[in-house]
Amino acid sequence: MVMTQNQTPTSAEREHAQNLLNFINDSPSPWHAVETSQKRLEAAGYTQLHEADRWPRLNEDHGYYVIRGGSSLIAFRPGAMHPAESGFMIVGAHTDSPGLRIKPHGQSTEGRLIRLGVEIYGSPVIATFADRDLSFSGRISIKDPEGRILTRLLHFKEALVRLPSLAIHLNRGVNEDGLKFNKQSEVPLLFGQAWDGATGLQALRHLISESLSVEDASILGFELNVHEVHSGQFWGARQEFISTGRIDNLSSCHAALGALLDARAGNATKLIGFFDHEEVGSESHQGAAGSFLSKVLGRISGPDPESLDRALARSLFLSADAAHAYHPSFPSAYEPLHQVHVNHGPVIKFNSNHRYATEGPQAALLADLAQSLGLNIQTYVHRNDLGCGSTIGPIASARLGIPTIDLGIPMWSMHSIRESAGVCDALSLKILLQAALSGA
Repeated sequence: MVMTQNQTPTSAEREHAQNLLNFINDSPSPWHAVETSQKRLEAAGYTQLHEADRWPRLNEDHGYYVIRGGSSLIAFRPGAMHPAESGFMIVGAHTDSPGLRIKPHGQSTEGRLIRLGVEIYGSPVIATFADRDLSFSGRISIKDPEGRILTRLLHFKEALVRLPSLAIHLNRGVNEDGLKFNKQSEVPLLFGQAWDGATGLQALRHLISESLSVEDASILGFELNVHEVHSGQFWGARQEFISTGRIDNLSSCHAALGALLDARAGNATKLIGFFDHEEVGSESHQGAAGSFLSKVLGRISGPDPESLDRALARSLFLSADAAHAYHPSFPSAYEPLHQVHVNHGPVIKFNSNHRYATEGPQAALLADLAQSLGLNIQTYVHRNDLGCGSTIGPIASARLGIPTIDLGIPMWSMHSIRESAGVCDALSLKILLQAALSGA
C-alpha cells in the first residue's frame, strides 16, 4: 500500500482521496463537519440518540450516534460482548481547525470600505490567508415567527472577503522579513464598499438573512468561520498529492468515519469521537477535556459503575491527528533520524514529555497490525530544541485511564489555510483504523 518510485496512486487511492476532498469541501466549519458526518451515518442506518433522553436498549451491531454542542459527535456500534468483558476500541479526532472567526460586532467602515473584524482561533499561519478568495460559513441563531430560537447552518461558497497584502513598493522588506500582519489592526477582512450609509453589521446581517430567507430582525447571533472558497485539488507529477484546507484534522475524522462504517462485527464496542476546540485546549463542554466521551461510555456500559471501570481497563484509544512531514527546504526543522515522508504510510507519534500519549506496548500492537496488512508505519519524534504540539490523546488518556496511541497521516503546511498531504496515506490510515476496529 506504500508508494514506491515511479508508481502512481491506484484508482482506489484516488477515489478515497477524492471522497476526502468532498468531505472537507462540505465541512467549512466544525458544525458542518458534524453535519457532514451525520448525513453519512444516517445513510448507513445509524440512529441518533440524545443525551437528554432515556436511551433504548442498545442492539448488538446496530449503529448509534450522539451530538453535543453541534460541533462534537460520537458514533458507536455495540459488540457481541458487554463492554465490561470486551472493552471499547475508540478512535478520536477533532473537528476544528486554526483560522479566523468573524467578530459579533467587529465591523467598521474605513476609507469607504467595510471591514469585518476577526478573532484569531488557535494558531493559524496568518500570512497564508492573504490574497486568497475567502468566504465564511457557520451557524446562525434565529427567532422564527412562532418565537422559537433555532440554529441554522450556512455555507457561503462564493468569495465574500479578502485580506490584501501590502504592495512591495510600500513594504520593501517583505521578502527579507516575511509577510506579517498586526493581529488586531491589520487582519480585519475587506467585505465591500460602504453605500447609502449602511453599517458593516447591517450589510453582514442582510447578507445572512437573504441567504436564509428570513427577516433581518430574526437574526439573534452568528458564529462564522473564515475559509477559502476553492475546492481541494490533486497535484504533483503523478497527481500523488492533495491540497485543501482543514486536512488537520478532518483527514482523521474522514478516515475514522469510513473505518467505523466498514469495520466488521466483533466482540468489543467500536466507537469514534470527533471533538471541537482541540486547537484551543479542548477545555469546553463538547471538547475532549469535557465529559462528553466519559458520559457516553458510561451509558453504554450501564448503571453499574464497576462495569465502566472494567470496560475502560480493557480498552484502547487511538488519537488520530496529522503529523509533520519532512520538508526538504527546511531540513533543520526535523529530528534527523525520525523524519516522516508523505505517501510512505501512517505515522505513530512519540514524545517522552507526553505531548503525545503513545507508549511502547500499544505502539508495538499497532505496528504489528500494520505489518499484517502490508502497510508501512513511520515514527515521528519532535526536535528537542522546538516546542512540541499536542493532541487530544494525552487528555483522553489521563481522564479515562485508557492506553493511547497518537497517530496520523504526514502532511505539509500544517495550520496554513491550504495544507497538503499524500493521496496514498489517506487510504492507508483508513485501512489501519478499520482493521483496529474490526479486530476488537
